[in-house]
Amino acid sequence: MSCSSFKFNTFHFCIIIFILHVFAATPVLSDNSSFNNFLEIAKTPEVFDWMVSIRRKIHENPELGYEEFDTSKLIRSELDKMGIPYKHPVAITGVIGFIGTGLPPFVALRADMDALPMQEMVEWKHKSKLSGKMHACGHDAHVTMLLGAAKILKHHEKEIQGTVVLVFQPAEEGGGGAKKILDAGALENVTAIFGLHIAPELPIGEVASRSGPILAGSGFFEAKISGKGGHAAIPQQAIDPILAASNVIISLQHLVSREADPLDSQVVTIAKFQGGSAFNVIPDYVTIGGTFRAFSKQSFNQLRQRIEEVIIGQATVHRCNATVNFLDGVKPFYPPTVNNGDLHEHFVNVAVNLLGINKVNSAMTPFMGSEDFSFYQEAIPGYFFMLGVKSVSHKRFESSLHSPYLEINEDGLPYGAALHASLASSYLLKHQQDVPGVERKYHDEL
Repeated sequence: MSCSSFKFNTFHFCIIIFILHVFAATPVLSDNSSFNNFLEIAKTPEVFDWMVSIRRKIHENPELGYEEFDTSKLIRSELDKMGIPYKHPVAITGVIGFIGTGLPPFVALRADMDALPMQEMVEWKHKSKLSGKMHACGHDAHVTMLLGAAKILKHHEKEIQGTVVLVFQPAEEGGGGAKKILDAGALENVTAIFGLHIAPELPIGEVASRSGPILAGSGFFEAKISGKGGHAAIPQQAIDPILAASNVIISLQHLVSREADPLDSQVVTIAKFQGGSAFNVIPDYVTIGGTFRAFSKQSFNQLRQRIEEVIIGQATVHRCNATVNFLDGVKPFYPPTVNNGDLHEHFVNVAVNLLGINKVNSAMTPFMGSEDFSFYQEAIPGYFFMLGVKSVSHKRFESSLHSPYLEINEDGLPYGAALHASLASSYLLKHQQDVPGVERKYHDEL
């Protein structure tokens, strides 16, 4: 056998192996064609118009973290109409629903419910009715899409090979509602969890995510820097906490620019500076506060330690005293959001099957925002992705998350509902063989 002949045959052998691998990795949705029409079902007027109605009701009545009583009531009412059993209350206002056999495997789908303390500036028929409160992060759409998925899955319940757990979670916006859901034991038997977030900059029908870190871990801090008040014209008789705080802020910026690896993204931002109330009086103390972010626990903990050291050290240099509060009890630290590699492969298969390969960005750039979905991922394999809801309108103010001008294109709702339903049903179909000795039959009671 000549050398060239050997190369030729080896090449063809590799091609054959590659083809076999591709067919082996074919999405499991092909094993059950009834799961392939979820998007068409979600787009039917019956389902779509219902979802739009639900979303607008929730948008008009936004509720802050752990205050989502009316939202929770609406969710339970819709689950009752669909004949879906649930547990309530969980984590104060949370609702945990169940669809399927009531037997393993268990897979969870999560939607957060809370709004933000903001005044909506968008003038439209369904504007927030509650002054100073707004669904400016799209959680109204998240709840709606999970209810849409529930409707689809309930219709196909006899075909579901396991149990889908619906997690309607309170207090994502700083309240750590996910941690309370876990502490309540609501997900003890769950082997995977999926969550999504609207992306107002992403076109309708497109999704984006990645394997590994996708969102940063985040924490908050507040510091009180105390000096000695006095007349602004006689600074030598005072100890100026404003000067001390100014140097603290400058020094904190060096933590990222001079202490962090340039390839390890980190953020320290001072967003609060309060001190004094007169033009000619040096105050007794100043309060500053801010947030810090990192993509690894090691970097996050290092930042936390150095923030405290710098604040106290710089205050001392300027003859002041300082105390630092990381607000653990009020605003718990959020770990980095890290997507499971196996679930990433599953997501890509499902999304490409549903939307087409050109609509799936599977290598999105990580974002320094944070999510309490990360608490789930610390306990069980989890996957988080972005869903396009780009508005067709071209207005003066850009539509973005946490903006009083946020607008959502409701044509994106069917895509979120269908993806939720497809991810869960195909996951159960794929993993049913992992549960030995379980009789495959439907149980009316869970």
